[in-house]
Amino acid sequence: MIRLFATDMDGTFLRDDKTYDRARFAAVHAKMQAQGIQWVVASGNQYYQLRSFFEDYPDTLYVAENGAYIGTATETLSVHAFSQAAVDAIIANLLALPQVAFLACGAQAAYAVPSTDAVFVADARRYYHHLDIVADYSQMNDRILKFGLSCPADETDALLAYFQATLGDWAVATSSGRGDIDLIQPGQHKAAGLAEVGRLLDVPLSAMGAFGDGGNDLEMIRSVGLGVAMANAQPDVLAAADAVTTSNEAQGVLAFLETHLAGN
Repeated sequence: MIRLFATDMDGTFLRDDKTYDRARFAAVHAKMQAQGIQWVVASGNQYYQLRSFFEDYPDTLYVAENGAYIGTATETLSVHAFSQAAVDAIIANLLALPQVAFLACGAQAAYAVPSTDAVFVADARRYYHHLDIVADYSQMNDRILKFGLSCPADETDALLAYFQATLGDWAVATSSGRGDIDLIQPGQHKAAGLAEVGRLLDVPLSAMGAFGDGGNDLEMIRSVGLGVAMANAQPDVLAAADAVTTSNEAQGVLAFLETHLAGN
């Protein structure tokens, strides 16, 4: 029996305009509570941005920054950060790539420098509600959890291969396939974050369900008892899933949950 459902956000729970059917979710959430099912958001996005979507649901748990940050509506439960040596090596590598714009994503905020592409920074503020401009990356006084990159869409695959070859043990590159790449800590992905939540709640991965559409969802789709891909998911996610629901635009997460909860 599924005792916890986790969802990715962009391309999964949210429609393309970054909204969701709030009245429909309210009914689904009430049924989950009545059946003792925990609601979890598992995303590569920043905790502060994710929290803004569920202010009316204080029981929500957040596995943010691809599993590096775990928290409740009011409390940080755990933070997993890169070593300073890894941060320095990754930044040096990224600064040598003029086609890549990036943020260093910390526990308190995301960070850019004055030379970072202004259009990228403006767009990033939709996803990073805490975003600071620092004079130099050495001025960051924070624990760095992830690097968020933007690149030309047609260079995504080549850059993924490049990072795999050059970053070694420092970081793992993952992508949604749309010109966005995340550099995450080795072994610190959404499945690891869900396993940590499971230890806190005494819920094994086998008793969890998860929804996703992109490359950074693969580990959790494969690891949980019920992995559900969106109709708009990447082919490898569709292949790994136990079930497929309708698209994010059609609110496929809510449709699947309505059917599942009715069956219970």
